[in-house]
Amino acid sequence: MEVVKIENVTRVYQVGKVETQALRGVNLSIANGEFTALVGPSGSGKTTLLQMIGCLDQPTSGRVFINGKDVTTLNRNQRADTRRGTIGFIFQFFALIPTLTAYENVEMPLLLNGHSAKERRERVMELLKAVDLTDRANNRPDQLSGGQQQRVAVARALAPKPTLILADEPTANLDTTNGHQVMDIMKKLNKETGVTFVFATHDPRVISYADRVVTLEDGLISKDTQK
Repeated sequence: MEVVKIENVTRVYQVGKVETQALRGVNLSIANGEFTALVGPSGSGKTTLLQMIGCLDQPTSGRVFINGKDVTTLNRNQRADTRRGTIGFIFQFFALIPTLTAYENVEMPLLLNGHSAKERRERVMELLKAVDLTDRANNRPDQLSGGQQQRVAVARALAPKPTLILADEPTANLDTTNGHQVMDIMKKLNKETGVTFVFATHDPRVISYADRVVTLEDGLISKDTQK
């Protein structure tokens, strides 16, 4: 089953009279359970493509399907509903809420989705155990290392049981050891849960974990390699 299908997508940004063509007609399908890296130099279009898949931006032309639904036909609120119910995000700078504990950060999407207290507790503790942070449940982000913060972010992204996780440079602010730990956890969760992971990255550490590497250059896919 295809989780993501991109059909002839273009994206043109205009600042004043200057046009920048970030995507030039991209076609891409990603199947359920894949662990895929989008790679390429700065300006290649990988982050723009990730934003299209995440319903964070709309193409200038072409269509984007998520789990068979054409999200280019949806309004802003409908796209937000699709993100909330289907897609988890992991960011370069962790994006944790600084005043909340690790437990509360992971719990937040479950609160927003209306889960009961019992459901929230069971799911949060299950995920903190999966990322090996049960003993840090009551620590705030400033009491955690960078690697621990990113593991909390992974748990938070998985909390509502999305079918798709999007990660933008997830190891960029981590040292080698923590980068490998985070990738090991995500790879393990991918295999155990079947959730699809798509990364935008230039980090060789992330690329080495990917089952598929899609290379973009000048807004087009130049290579698509299955390992």
